[in-house]
Amino acid sequence: MSSPATRPEGTRPPLYVRRPLVAGLVRQWPLFLVILGVGVGLLMVALDHWRRGLVVVGLALVVAALFRLLLPLPMLGFLAVRSRTIDVTLTAGAGLTIALVALTLPSV
Repeated sequence: MSSPATRPEGTRPPLYVRRPLVAGLVRQWPLFLVILGVGVGLLMVALDHWRRGLVVVGLALVVAALFRLLLPLPMLGFLAVRSRTIDVTLTAGAGLTIALVALTLPSV
């Protein structure tokens, strides 16, 4: 890290130096959005809206698959685990399965 004396006038240190937590969230925004969607869905399940909550969880996983399919690798962060084909297939399959099962189960 350069000292303030050697840094050109008017420049600031990079975000990861000034605010590492914020920089980490910015780097991992696709994962953050997916976790937020799953959290909202699980909260809905906990509040006795299980069908809608599971559909939200399933859609969050489908969004994760779309992120993996469309975004470049450096932007994905921890959403990129395996090869693109495997990640998209498994994540979209799990999301669609959860949403379809939630929609087809009879109400009790």
